[in-house]
Amino acid sequence: MNDILPDETPYWQFLEQSVQRVLASYGYGEMRLPVVEQTELFKRSIGEVTDIVEKEMYTFNDRNDVSLTLRPEGTAGCVRAVIQQGMLNVPQRLWYAGPMFRYERPQKGRQRQFHQVGVESFGIATPDMDAEIILISARLWRQLGIDDSVQLQLNSIGSSVARTAYRAALVEYLEQHAAVLDQDSQRRLHSNPLRILDSKNPDTQALLDGAPALADYLDEESRADFARLCELLDAAGVPYVVNPRLVRGLDYYNKTVFEWVTDRLGAQGTVCAGGRYDGLVAQLGGKATPGVGFAMGMERLILLLIELGVVAGTSSVADVYVVAVGDEAQRTALATVEKLRDQLPDLDIVQHAGGGSFKSQMKKADKSGARAALIWGEDEVAAQVVSVKPLRDTGGDGERALQQTVPAEKLQETLCAVLAG
Repeated sequence: MNDILPDETPYWQFLEQSVQRVLASYGYGEMRLPVVEQTELFKRSIGEVTDIVEKEMYTFNDRNDVSLTLRPEGTAGCVRAVIQQGMLNVPQRLWYAGPMFRYERPQKGRQRQFHQVGVESFGIATPDMDAEIILISARLWRQLGIDDSVQLQLNSIGSSVARTAYRAALVEYLEQHAAVLDQDSQRRLHSNPLRILDSKNPDTQALLDGAPALADYLDEESRADFARLCELLDAAGVPYVVNPRLVRGLDYYNKTVFEWVTDRLGAQGTVCAGGRYDGLVAQLGGKATPGVGFAMGMERLILLLIELGVVAGTSSVADVYVVAVGDEAQRTALATVEKLRDQLPDLDIVQHAGGGSFKSQMKKADKSGARAALIWGEDEVAAQVVSVKPLRDTGGDGERALQQTVPAEKLQETLCAVLAG
């Protein structure tokens, strides 16, 4: 569980602001959901034989001996909320963001406390909503400047009836080759065999070349919906690859599933994944309501932004540093600068605190990275003026403008001119 420090937060702010802009433009409203839910919610939605529920959840009993869990993902909590709040009478377009928790081995871009943005749509069963969800993510990649570094992979896993038939055929095939399977796949063979399709073990992947194909077991509705989705993505100019082995690790998915993957972070990694979950609302006690959505991992996206050099990874630098030597100078500076903040609300101003000599304060002003210093000393207070000292080269000639001393009433005008170079 990592601290996020000031030199990292500009990436987070850039990503969060981009997400907010894109989702607002598609008419999605923000939800703010609890970090803790009753454990049974995740067992019922994710599936008791999934890795998340079996090995990764942070679960504890509260003082009333109720089993609670730090949320390992966001969809179940969002579904619980829309049921409890009576929001399913009309279609809903929603999103949320925040920390999730899974006890798994930390690695690059993955921590035990990690952050996700989730996007969910309820009440529309047709593939045009699947397309909208995918188009939102594609537009976000363009906004972030990473669209050339991610690839969309699609698949259809069909209805629950189709998957049951396919599961039986897959298990029958794999049982004949059980000795060749890796340890994780052997464990999943009878509890969650579809997850074996997603194995990263090369020997298991080679074995799957001869396995029954999920596409051969799809129901007609799932086939038609998937074909329509592909048509819509083609019309919108969104490239994709159909990956017949793509499945999702959570039990609630059906029909369309997708992932956005990148190879710019070493081994191929997923930065965003989702799909359709038409049975989940009813499974959690609501009226039957179709749903589709996705979640994106913010840590991995930020690693990708850094890798591609999309935004500068520097801490916030002030525009102006205020130097005041002496009690009267400090009082005058404080009052004047507060008025300046009203006049120029977009200006970042750092006011020196803690006293010190003129020389020590100027050293801190220069070290701060500010572009200009405002200086008050005994002489400035007596004359009712302020000194404006550029701290960085201005203009295109590499020359630094000279220090100016101006009346307080002309400070705003002079400072704007200095900062404009």
